[in-house]
Amino acid sequence: MKYPVKGMAITTVILSHLSGSTIVGIFAGRWLDSVTQTSPLFLIIGLFIGLAAGVYGTIKLANQYLGDDTS
Repeated sequence: MKYPVKGMAITTVILSHLSGSTIVGIFAGRWLDSVTQTSPLFLIIGLFIGLAAGVYGTIKLANQYLGDDTS
């Protein structure tokens, strides 16, 4: 790789997309569960929404990095 720092930056952004959105989804789900008294329902929904948002952000970033701006 010609610029190793750029590769590390891309890896860091991908990791933050995946982990950050998942953590936000989990905490939002736990908060909604505590408000509505439904124990694991919104936690699971928040987890899946967070994972989906992280994957979407990662795919969008990869397309931008690879030069494929079709979306």
